[in-house]
Amino acid sequence: MVALLRAPKRPVHRYAQLIEDAGSALAILDAERGLFARDGLDAIEQEIGLWSDRGFQLLTVLDSDYPANLRQVHDRPPLVFLEGRLDSADARSVAIIGSRAATPQGIGAARDLAEEFVDSGYTVISGLAAGIDTAAHRAALASGGRSIAVIGTGVARCYPPQNAALQEQIAREGAVISPFFPDAQPTRQSFRLRNAVMSGLAQATVVVEASHRSGARLQARLALAHGRPVFLNAPLLWQDWARDLAERPGAYTFRTREEITEQLELQTAVAT
Repeated sequence: MVALLRAPKRPVHRYAQLIEDAGSALAILDAERGLFARDGLDAIEQEIGLWSDRGFQLLTVLDSDYPANLRQVHDRPPLVFLEGRLDSADARSVAIIGSRAATPQGIGAARDLAEEFVDSGYTVISGLAAGIDTAAHRAALASGGRSIAVIGTGVARCYPPQNAALQEQIAREGAVISPFFPDAQPTRQSFRLRNAVMSGLAQATVVVEASHRSGARLQARLALAHGRPVFLNAPLLWQDWARDLAERPGAYTFRTREEITEQLELQTAVAT
């Protein structure tokens, strides 16, 4: 699978279904690369061993411990890298996202939401960015809960650099997940893919603050496409994009944190 994704011949997420259908990444590699398909596999095996020595776990769609929520979405990555530990209870999770240039009110709201979700037995997921993400991660950990960071770089890197200590804490007490090779640098496209993975991992996405240019807006659209509910903080509704999104099926506006957990519990009861 690593050999396939080093030089993909199609959009990376399309390999997930191909590999699952074939039951083997090697079968797809042979079909795409032909006679010399397996050249270099020994070197890749050694590289995977080095990743493991650094504490990075590689999970593929063929592994039973690939995240259950992520497995259900159409654009799931064929593999993810993990530092830390996933728990089966992480399927009960909520993504809290928003602006990097957050207001004090937004920071306070993110903290309150994270504390409420931890108290209600949810894992808090966010993207390790400055602002709302950082506040959500820190509040979840400070409340004794689990937090998962989905990052737009490889797990061997940290962006932004000032969150390096926070990333290390999340890896110790929760999990850091990336769909990119461990030493991958951040790019504009990598953060879009990060948002897709975050949406797929979480049962729901909560947008605290965001502008029309924000990655949070993108993730909200992705979450609705994944069939996952999106909760928009009421103050967002002064923006056209938020009002438009709020009218779509699966989107909700909230004014209190309890409104979100009540709706999630209702949806869980209906699904059960």
